Amino acid sequence: MADGATLVWQEGLRFEARSGSGHTLLVDSPSKPGHQGPSPMELVLIGVAGCMSMDVISILQKMQQPVTALQIRIAGERNPNHPKYFTAVELTFEVRGHGVARERVERAVELSRTTYCSAISSLRPDCQVTTAVEIVEDHAPAT
Repeated sequence: MADGATLVWQEGLRFEARSGSGHTLLVDSPSKPGHQGPSPMELVLIGVAGCMSMDVISILQKMQQPVTALQIRIAGERNPNHPKYFTAVELTFEVRGHGVARERVERAVELSRTTYCSAISSLRPDCQVTTAVEIVEDHAPAT
């Protein structure tokens, strides 16, 4: 396999994870006091948001949209029974800029969701994914 990682148990339910590209982070369980890292399911959400945000900013740059900032909020609902997989994921894309075209942002989000984002495609097929776009208009640059 081309992608991979190594996890080494530290204590309790805490592991040090090293990605195939050599970066490390702690993975831990929020059910334990003093947890020191995101849970595996939080990392799934972070992965989806990260994948889509990279797609969206790349597409908007190619569309020559004057984006000055991008923030993505993501929330997930999980099956109440084991395995507690995601049944729904909602992403809100807050885009800042002066004169950013809403239809272009919506198109970039849709292209990521349906074509480019490998993380979204890795979720269960019955997971409902919804997106929203918020445009925040920056003031015109001073002349």
